[in-house]
This record gives sequence, structure tokens and C-alpha cells, in this order.
Amino acid sequence: MYFQPSVLDAVIVFLGDSSKALVPGQFTYFFVAGVLGLLAGFQSDFVDKTFGLDEKESEDVVTSQQGALLVKLDQGIKFPEPSCHTKGKLYANFDDVSGKVVVKCGGTISSLTEKNLLVLSEIGLSAKFVKLEGSAMLASSYVADGSVQKCYVGKGSGRIKVVGSEGKPALHSKVEEGDLFIVPQFYALGEIANDCGLEVFSVTTSSKPVFGHLAGNTSIVVICKPGISS
Repeated sequence: MYFQPSVLDAVIVFLGDSSKALVPGQFTYFFVAGVLGLLAGFQSDFVDKTFGLDEKESEDVVTSQQGALLVKLDQGIKFPEPSCHTKGKLYANFDDVSGKVVVKCGGTISSLTEKNLLVLSEIGLSAKFVKLEGSAMLASSYVADGSVQKCYVGKGSGRIKVVGSEGKPALHSKVEEGDLFIVPQFYALGEIANDCGLEVFSVTTSSKPVFGHLAGNTSIVVICKPGISS
């Protein structure tokens, strides 16, 4: 991430499975260059022969970047443009995906699954972006296939409630921009936005999750007779 006072800050949230890391529970990073880079552990003659460089060039590759994780770029350095061969396979925009749900005066729900981005089937993840207008509510729902949701509040504020088995509340809290919370498997989640609205980005541990809703047109309640549902 690169921050400049003259532009808006960028916030990037990294989520991942660290159970197979060198130290379980911590991320194991893989860098080629920089102070944590693997090339720093090789002698210059190895770098020379590997990349076909002279001594000065190989020294620059190994020692010129002194940053770790967060790096401030020099003026004039730009990030490379994405390859036309990989852009459609590794990149997707929530504004472009199909299946977007739009409710007037309520908000929008955008989903990204393996149907929209095939590489997610190999990773085993999917994503959802919920944007609620002021005082709007997202009907309580759960992931029927037993997946876990990791949710990040990107903008606004509101209230969330997580309920587990036997109707026992697990979490009832106010949330605001920058908060991160977890919804365990088979737990239901409800969200209500404050007057300023609420935007929540969530990652689900399934590439094609099956969501169940406790109310609304897509819930099983609509097929029940009035006497049963009441």
C-alpha cells in the first residue's frame, strides 16, 4: 500500500488460511526481493548466473529495496498493467458481475462466486458486498452448507446480530468502518444500517455458498400456510 497526503488512503484487507503456514496462525510470506526476499540469501554469483546479470545489476536486485511488506515507491515508478491473458481469469469487479440484487431505497447485494470468477473454485472462497441505505436492513440469513463468513465493514455504521443454535445470541454489537467480525458455520446474521448507511464486504469459505434466509421472498416461510408461519 502506498499513501500520499494528496490522495485518498487505500485500505486493503488480507484474509487467508494459515493452518499450513510454517508457524500455524501466522502468515508465511514469499518474497523474491527486498529485506525479506529469498534472493538475499544467495551469493551474488548465484544471482548473476540465474538472471544473466552483471555484478552491479545483481547487487541492485538484492539490496536496492530495503522495505518489507509496506513499501514507499520512488517518484515515477508505476505498477505494471495487467496482462490481457490473466485479467479475466484472476480479476473481477463487483460492478461487472451478474446476479446483482438491487432494492429501491434499500440497497444492493453483489456476489462473486466461481460462476463469475473460475479461479475461486480452486481457492475455495467467494465474496459478497452488501450496501445498505440509511436505516435499511438485510434480512437475517445463514450459509446452509456450513461455511464460515468473515465480514469487514468498509464504510458507514450500524448494528449486527449473530445468532447460533437454539436461538441463542452470540454477538449483538454496533459496528463501524474498519471493524472485522466472524460468523461461524450455521450461525445466522442480521444487519441494520444507521442513518449514514452501511457497507459490508464478506468472504465465505466456499466457492459456491448456499444461503438460506429466515424471512423474505426467498425464505421457506413464503410456502407455509398463514396459520403455520404465524
